Amino acid sequence: MVELKSYVRDIPDFPKPGILFRDITPLLASPTAFQAAIDRFASHYSQEKIDVIVAAEARGFIFAAPLALRLNAAFVPVRKPGKLPYSVHTFSYELEYGKDTLQMHTDAVVKGQRVLVIDDLLATGGTVEACLRLVEKTGAEVVGCGFCIHLLDLGGENRLKPVPVFSLIEY
Repeated sequence: MVELKSYVRDIPDFPKPGILFRDITPLLASPTAFQAAIDRFASHYSQEKIDVIVAAEARGFIFAAPLALRLNAAFVPVRKPGKLPYSVHTFSYELEYGKDTLQMHTDAVVKGQRVLVIDDLLATGGTVEACLRLVEKTGAEVVGCGFCIHLLDLGGENRLKPVPVFSLIEY
């Protein structure tokens, strides 16, 4: 069994002093570790009958696209304003340091579909909560939120309740 945590590099004081950044690029650089991560996600969600996997740019895409192929599900990108060429649902939200906005095509997810939201990291939960709000606008059902890394001390899972949270690595 591949120990995924051993492929995460700690970078102190990035992007600013006092922050310990958990860098997944060594995990992505290892085909064995990256495959193990996708395999563990697929195993965990294999019985959920997922129709669509939604992920916010950009690192969420890295895990969501191969997982969508494995689960025979659609992949739907959630992007910042101005990046999607068709009619969009929009959700704006507060961050610790300001505001942000995410968008998703209006026809990307439809009522009755079972949706999984995937991202690389769960910290405070703001970005994934925005993804949940976008999916809510469609009438689809979010069956779970999956993360490569979960920073437990930041409590982001509380913003996602009652949606179940699964993570491959916890700190």
